[in-house]
Amino acid sequence: MKQDESINGTGNGQGRVRRWLVRYPRAAPLSIFLAVLVFTALSVFALEYGGGQSERARMSQHAQVVGGSMDRRGNAASAYLTAAAALFANTDGVDPVVFRQFVEELGLDSEYRGAVGIGWAEALRPGQVDQFLAREGQRIERVWPTPGAESDHVAPVSYLLPEGEANNMPLGFDLYSDPIRRIAMDQAKLDVRPTATGKASLIRTDGKDVAGFEIIMPVYERFAGSRPLKGFVFSPFNAEEFLQGAIERAPESRMGVRLYDDSVAPENLLAAHPAEDASGVTHSQVLNIANHRLVLVVESSVPKGLDKISILTLLFGLAVAILLMLLARLLTRQATEDQARIEFFEEQHSIRKSLTRELNHRVKNTLANVLSILSLTRRRAESLDEFADGLEGRVRSLSATHDLLTQSEWGTTPLRAVIEAELGHFEQTRDHTVSIGGPNVELAPNDALSTGLAIHELATNAAKFGALSEPGGKVFISWRLIEANLVELEWRELDGPPVAPTGRRGFGTELIQKIVAHELRHPVIMDFEPKGVRCVLSVPVRRRSEFQIREETAPSAS
Repeated sequence: MKQDESINGTGNGQGRVRRWLVRYPRAAPLSIFLAVLVFTALSVFALEYGGGQSERARMSQHAQVVGGSMDRRGNAASAYLTAAAALFANTDGVDPVVFRQFVEELGLDSEYRGAVGIGWAEALRPGQVDQFLAREGQRIERVWPTPGAESDHVAPVSYLLPEGEANNMPLGFDLYSDPIRRIAMDQAKLDVRPTATGKASLIRTDGKDVAGFEIIMPVYERFAGSRPLKGFVFSPFNAEEFLQGAIERAPESRMGVRLYDDSVAPENLLAAHPAEDASGVTHSQVLNIANHRLVLVVESSVPKGLDKISILTLLFGLAVAILLMLLARLLTRQATEDQARIEFFEEQHSIRKSLTRELNHRVKNTLANVLSILSLTRRRAESLDEFADGLEGRVRSLSATHDLLTQSEWGTTPLRAVIEAELGHFEQTRDHTVSIGGPNVELAPNDALSTGLAIHELATNAAKFGALSEPGGKVFISWRLIEANLVELEWRELDGPPVAPTGRRGFGTELIQKIVAHELRHPVIMDFEPKGVRCVLSVPVRRRSEFQIREETAPSAS
C-alpha cells in the first residue's frame, strides 16, 4: 500500500492537488485568471469610486465658492439699492446731480462686478408721460414702447450710472412694458425689498442681445400718509460677467459652470463657462439672489474613461493574471506529464509481472513436457544410445518450434511453418515424396509446440519404419477447417513397407496419444493400416485474446 501511494502520489495533500490538476487541466489556470481579474476589477472600481467621490467633493466645494461669491454680490447690490431707496424717499425728487453724487460716493468695487450700474426709473401714470418729457433739463426724448390704453403704470429709465459703453442702455425704456420685469416690480412693491427678475435681455443702444437679470427696489414717499410710489432704483446684471467674476475667485477654474434661471433647462440658461475636459458629471446648487431662484450647475473637468492610476492597476492586474495563468498551466502540464509517467511505469510494472508469470507458466509447461518425454523415453529405450538419440531428437523438435514462436514474439504461428520446421531433418529427395497442403491457419504457442512434437514423432517413425525409410515412399500432410475454431490435420503414408496389423506400440505412438492429445484437448486417431500409417489430429484455433500476454491489474496490498 505504501509503495502504491508513493507511485501514485496519493498519500498526501500534494497528491490530491495533482489529481485535481490532472482531472481538470483547464480549471485551475482559468480559475486563477478569473480570480485575479475579479480582484483587479474590484480594485479599479474602488479607485474609480474613490476618485469619483473626491471629484464630487471638489465639485461641491467649487459650487459653494462660486455660489458664495454670487450671493455676496447679490447681497451687495441689494444693500446699495436699499440705501438708495432710503435716500431718495426723503427727497422731493430724484435730481440727476444728487443721483450722480450718490453713485459716485458708493465707489462700486470688485464685489459689484457683473452689474452694469445703478439706474432710476420714475413711476408715472400713462397720462403723466407728456408732462414728464416736458420737464426742464429732461434728456429723455420719448418713452418707449408707447404705453397702451390698458397700461396703468409706466416706469421709464431716467438715469443709469456710471456712464460708459457697458451702460449705454437707452433712456426712456419703459421697464413696466416688459412682462418679466413687471413681475419682479410688482413683487418688489408687495415685499418692499430688492427683487431680482427672471432671465431678461438687457437693452443696449448697439442692438446686441445680452442675457442677464435686474435687481429692482421700489422707492416710496417716506412722509406721505398713503406713501405713494415714487419710482424704482434698479441694477442690471450682465449674466456672463456676473458668472465670470465669481469663477475667477474659485481655485478650480478648469471645471465647467452654468447658471440657469429658476430651473435647469436650455431656454433658462443665463451664462456658461465650459469645462476644459467635460465629463458629463455635474453637481447642482440652488441660489437665492434677491429673493429669486437661480441654479448653479458645476461640471467635472475629469475626462470620461478610467483614471491613469486605474489604467495602470488594470494593466498590472492583467499582467499578473496572465503570468499566474501561465504558471498554473505549466504546473498542470507538469502534473499531467507526471501522471502519464506514473501510468507508464505502472503499465510497464504490470507487463513485467505478466511476463514473469507467463514465462514461469511456459517454462513449467516445457519442463513438464521434457520430463514426460524423458520418462517415456527411458521406459522404452533398450540401451543408453537409444535413450540418448530419442531424447535428443525430441528436444531438438521442441527447440525448432520454440525458434518459430520466438520469431513471432510468442504470437500466432502458421501451421505450415511448424510442419516445415519439423521436417527439416528429412529433406525431400528423389527416393521419396513429402506433400504439404492446406489453408492458412495460425496456431497458438502451446498448440504449435504440441503439433510440432507430434509431427516430429510421426516423421521419425516414418524415417525408421515407414514411407520415408525406403525409395518411392510418399507422405501426405493436409489439413482443413472443420469448425471456426478447430482444424483437422491428417498424416498419411503410402508406398512404404507393409505395416504389421499387430505388434508392440512404440514410444512415439504413446507420446502422441497421451501427451499431445492432452495438450490439444482433443483425441488423436492412429490407424496402422497395411498400406501405411494414418494419424488425424484435431488442433484448436484460438483467438489471440485467449492466449496473448495481457496486462493484468496487480492485486492491491490492501
